[in-house]
Amino acid sequence: MSRPIQATVRNRILAALPAAEFALIAEHLTRVELALGESLHRAGDKIGNVFFVESGFISALTMLSDGQPLEIGLIGSEGVAGVSVILGATASYSETMCQTGGDAFRIPASALKDVAARAPHLHDLLLRYTHVFHVQVAQTAACNAHHDLGQRLARWLLAAHDRSSVAELSLTQDLIAVMLGVRRSTVSIAAGTLQKAGVIRYHHGKITVTDRVGLENAACECYEAVAGEYRALFGEYRHDVAAAVTPQA
Repeated sequence: MSRPIQATVRNRILAALPAAEFALIAEHLTRVELALGESLHRAGDKIGNVFFVESGFISALTMLSDGQPLEIGLIGSEGVAGVSVILGATASYSETMCQTGGDAFRIPASALKDVAARAPHLHDLLLRYTHVFHVQVAQTAACNAHHDLGQRLARWLLAAHDRSSVAELSLTQDLIAVMLGVRRSTVSIAAGTLQKAGVIRYHHGKITVTDRVGLENAACECYEAVAGEYRALFGEYRHDVAAAVTPQA
């Protein structure tokens, strides 16, 4: 299988690597397709592979005692699923499930740790991303506890929109309800309110953000807290900006 060409890579961490470091990791990367509903890691299982997301987005889910999943974070082309191996973890705390189809570069966890030990820029970017992901998890917990569903839904849609490479998101109300830990009927009401406000268009499981600024105004401060932290460490955050991620001094 041919090695990936860095100029065509969409994962922002891989795209930002110096050429010499990209060459080190490229020989271990395998492009894989991600299927809707596919689990990349199960909670408690050994992390055998790490995934640098190219397109689509993945939910990190914690499994509650009643068997219900609750989303604690989103991973898209800005990040990596299974990045905790860099901190020494061997088993996954959460389940990582693909919420859309897409693709990624897969690398064995052992190979990533070996390359990161020889590639200081890669190691730095992975640690920066781990920090930002932990900020996202903490802010999500605060958001779920203190903000109303309309604000939370707007925040979640913005996060999904940032990580998606398409204008139209295929998201059922049942899926959103599971992700936010609420009833489907309340999601329907909140989505209807956002649609009446003209910030989204929702039809047959398809959501299109029609007014990005309006959706940001409808969200709580939790969206900007996470996006701002990402910008502080990496640069621009949203998917529709062409500039590559670069470490900040």
